[in-house]
Amino acid sequence: MDVRQLRYFVTVAEEANFTRAAARLHLAQPGVSAQVRRLEKELGHPLLDRSGRSVTLTEVGEAVLPYARAALAAVEAVRQTAEEFTGLLRGQITLGLVSGAAAAAHEFGLAAVLAGFHEDHPKVEIALTEDTSERMLAALHRGELDIAVIGLADEEPLPGVSLHVVVDVPLVAAVAPDDPVLTPPDRASIPLRELRDRPLISLPRGTGIRGVLDRACAQAGFQPRIAFEAAAPLALAQLAARGLGVAVVPAGTASPFGLRTLEIAEPQLRGRVALAWRTNGLSSPAATVLLDLLRTTLSPT
Repeated sequence: MDVRQLRYFVTVAEEANFTRAAARLHLAQPGVSAQVRRLEKELGHPLLDRSGRSVTLTEVGEAVLPYARAALAAVEAVRQTAEEFTGLLRGQITLGLVSGAAAAAHEFGLAAVLAGFHEDHPKVEIALTEDTSERMLAALHRGELDIAVIGLADEEPLPGVSLHVVVDVPLVAAVAPDDPVLTPPDRASIPLRELRDRPLISLPRGTGIRGVLDRACAQAGFQPRIAFEAAAPLALAQLAARGLGVAVVPAGTASPFGLRTLEIAEPQLRGRVALAWRTNGLSSPAATVLLDLLRTTLSPT
């Protein structure tokens, strides 16, 4: 038994006529008939009744037909998948970025990876969307996103979601050089409790860093006094440079603005960004290839 024989049998069954089936297959009718008879001989049962004006299925033929169709569909799926994995990737991938990540994507190499992927697989369309981590996780669960770049609010595993951390840095308090918090001037860290009554500049609720800050403050027994919110860490640093408060940002964000930074301690807070995808698998070979590339290329900083 081979795939060709199954295809001939299915085509004859659908056309109910050997001549029409041969024309559809672009073959000579005797060759089609001979291959179907070989299949019947191998199975030990006639599959087609040729006694009438049209060809009909025998009882065994009716039972075999669904399996023959399924086998042909499986073979076609194997062929398409192999083509996709040998450089003929097609389709669309939906990639979500946590608010502010698009502006800072160069910091952990995301933009370069996407550019390289597009160059290698120009038939794949990548649709980018930006939102909070909470909403992106919900979209992942609903199947609206293939992959998301999210901020992590805590260390607990996320049900139904697999993670690969790409950024893991301390969170710092960034302030203007003349801010009174810089006393003594050589201090390198600040306990979280000292930020209790200070106006803070933070990412909005639903982002990983804001989740880390809110949880740590709650455990310390106070609610943070959020004076300003912005969607990107660089915007937070710009507000702090104007003397509007203490920006809670990842280490390294404040350097272009002449700010002083103090590592937040007691407890130490960390900002983590991770790739996230559904644990039960991705929607397409193209998404699988991109995820493998991202996981291989991006590593914690």
